[in-house]
Amino acid sequence: MSTKTKAPQGAVRPFGWMDKAGYAMGDMGCGFSFQLVSTFMQLFYLQYIGLSPNDYAIIILISKAFDAVNDIVIGNLVDTKRIGKKSKYMPWILLGAVTLIIFNVMIFAPVKDFPYAGKYAWCLISYCMWSIAYTMVNVPYGSLHSVITDDPQQRVSLSTFRSIGAALPAIIIMIILPGIVYDKVVNPTTGIEEQVLKGETLLPVAVVMSIVALVVLWGTTVLVKERVQRDATENTTGIKAMLSSVKSFFTNRAMVGATIASVAAVALFNSTMALNNMVFQYYFKDTDKVGMAMIGSYAPMIFVMIFLGKLTKKFGKKSVLGVAMLVGAISGVVSIFAPITPDSTGMWIYIVCLMGLNIGNAVFQISVWAIVADCIEVSYRKTGKSEEGSLYALYSFFRKLAQGIGQAVVSWGLVAIGFVEGENAVQPESFGEDVMKLYFIVLAAGSLIAFLSMQFIYNISKKDENEMANISAERQKSMQEAAQYASDLLS
Repeated sequence: MSTKTKAPQGAVRPFGWMDKAGYAMGDMGCGFSFQLVSTFMQLFYLQYIGLSPNDYAIIILISKAFDAVNDIVIGNLVDTKRIGKKSKYMPWILLGAVTLIIFNVMIFAPVKDFPYAGKYAWCLISYCMWSIAYTMVNVPYGSLHSVITDDPQQRVSLSTFRSIGAALPAIIIMIILPGIVYDKVVNPTTGIEEQVLKGETLLPVAVVMSIVALVVLWGTTVLVKERVQRDATENTTGIKAMLSSVKSFFTNRAMVGATIASVAAVALFNSTMALNNMVFQYYFKDTDKVGMAMIGSYAPMIFVMIFLGKLTKKFGKKSVLGVAMLVGAISGVVSIFAPITPDSTGMWIYIVCLMGLNIGNAVFQISVWAIVADCIEVSYRKTGKSEEGSLYALYSFFRKLAQGIGQAVVSWGLVAIGFVEGENAVQPESFGEDVMKLYFIVLAAGSLIAFLSMQFIYNISKKDENEMANISAERQKSMQEAAQYASDLLS
């Protein structure tokens, strides 16, 4: 079964900067919601609203179980139900973006004075509804990657720009927000000046970021063009179609390998940012410097963006990723024993350690979307079924499950080192150092698991990538010849 690349209504402009910029805007829009929730929701409910870490961990796990159904259903709907005439994906992105505003704001509502059961219910319900809205945006957006172009190297460039789009809201949230949402106050219990989360400030922040997210997601629908049109899939509705997609997913070895690596990266990297905040809050006692750590963390990503395309073209994504993730794992082990003191010198050593840890994560986060698009292409070639939305939804489900696992690991890790919830709570004397070591341990574990999965399970080689590139080049040449022939006839 072949992939057909054609223009549904006349000629479509060649792949270029508009597609890259528009695709970057998509993850920027998702990021303004996702980064805010993943970075501050846990702190908001533990430090301001007053939920216990154990109860919060249970909420996250329940909501991620709910996502098991949510992601698969929405992925199937995206594949089978067109809610717009011109595009399979864009109307879903806009509908989800509007819905996301409501529930993004709902999460950070100041329900501090609710009864404990009410706080618990509010957190659970609002997070579950947010998950539905986010899936309605993220699944069609992620599925776009495989239909914008079928060239593996062009997919790497899309993946790079997607990472740029994701990095911008993360940097803004980590550099600007600490100065807004934290305050230095004297703890009435200890008489010591401490950094305290101003939970009430997160509601207006959520409103502003939700509006910005809507605007940039609209930009994606304007700038991005879909070029790859695949043959219609038979039996694409109902339980049978869902089971077919599940089978396609789990019989695709490359997809399984990429998914396991993603689960490790998301659970033990992306979903543990709250620990970094706590390191500055309780160990260095200076949350104003959180932005410095964020810049240090993203420094390897800037380097990777410059050279990744050339490296993957020469060595293949699998080899480049394997080396990078191994470097990250080794750096993590070294960081655990690094002489980091609670002063400015120790802070710089800490930032350098994060840079070493993030080398592998940077390579993975930039190239993962191109890898997933390649996996979807492999599935189509194997089964002949156009299941982009369903396959990406299953992949997205495991990423979301990883977010829940990561936050649960953080919550249980905090319990293990003696965290005390609530405002003005007094933490154990060794808490700051313990939370820093906990952070290094989970980051190192994430790198190691991702390395093992990409090295021994993922099986799309450089040779396979070259074959896909050659086929794509032949298709593009045929399209150009057909367009030229049609032009000659008209003239």
